[in-house]
Amino acid sequence: MDTPAVGLQSHIWNNNFKSIMLLIGYPFIILALVWGVAYIVAYASGGYNMVGAETPTGYQWTNVGNPEYVAGNIIAQYWPIILSVVVIWFIIAYFFNTAMIRNLSHSHPVTRKDEPALYNLLENLCISQGMKMPRLEIIETHARNAFASGIDDKSYCVTVTRGLMNSLTKDELEAVLAHELTHILNRDVRLLIITIIFTGMIGFAAQMVWSSVRYNLIYSGQSRNKNSGNAALIFLAIAAVLWIGYFATLFMRFALSRQREYMADAGAVKMTKNPEAMMSALQRIAGKATISQAPADIALMCIENSVPFMGLFATHPPIEARIKALAETTGAIAPALSLPPAPKEARFMQGTAVRNPWLSNQRRPRR
Repeated sequence: MDTPAVGLQSHIWNNNFKSIMLLIGYPFIILALVWGVAYIVAYASGGYNMVGAETPTGYQWTNVGNPEYVAGNIIAQYWPIILSVVVIWFIIAYFFNTAMIRNLSHSHPVTRKDEPALYNLLENLCISQGMKMPRLEIIETHARNAFASGIDDKSYCVTVTRGLMNSLTKDELEAVLAHELTHILNRDVRLLIITIIFTGMIGFAAQMVWSSVRYNLIYSGQSRNKNSGNAALIFLAIAAVLWIGYFATLFMRFALSRQREYMADAGAVKMTKNPEAMMSALQRIAGKATISQAPADIALMCIENSVPFMGLFATHPPIEARIKALAETTGAIAPALSLPPAPKEARFMQGTAVRNPWLSNQRRPRR
């Protein structure tokens, strides 16, 4: 199934444009959040009438009259520091995004020696597309899922679950790998990583402040005098501002078109010339894709995620719709709604001389 060139190029251009705009807009969101927090603190503490400054005779306080001045003065004085923190975070995210994703998903890297059949399958697809081989990682879970991550050729990575490998045939697994490679080629993966890792600092700050508020309001046994009550209200207001900023950074996630999955399915068929394998792989994955140890950010990147993001927005089109689209476009016969397990002799891992370290009681196959 061929994807129209104009539509594909427009999709790639839109992904690159959204990535650039998100990176440009992020520092302004941080500055706005700092202004909002400063305003709340000044207003709640009553200190908005006074601003301190260093003078030849010592530190002097000046009456300025309103919290807007205090907030604006803080931005004027500290914006270089604020932007430096943002730049440092961007540098950390750029160099360590792979490690962050690995820690979030609890995956581990594998080599050709560890998983020769799987590695060769991915390598052959990359050779056919003239693209650099991404890193290969595995999540030791019964769930059937896969995702691609990274922002450039040095950090691109394809991750699959052990359950996927043990449940799909070779052709079906090849189709899933082709689907993930298409996400890399289409730059879907770069946009996803930017929305998850590069803008994650606001979410982290919001969660830390909210945790402090919950502890002080709910779990702390300290006396609740007027000052502690005011402090709790200030923290609550700050947490609200941070969460507003966090949701502002999520707009790009909500704007992520579910069309990306249709296009990746189409790209997989174009690579493998096997629409039946892509459709049956999707069918086998359906209902068994949830990686229990992975957060919603990882599920957002996976080939299948049946749980709406934050309970509000579906990040993936229904499996049935994706299979129907492939069948209608290619003329292939769609599989039954519920496929039986793949024959034991046809499963991808069957008969390979590779020991699965996840199953401690697994015996090595006889030679």
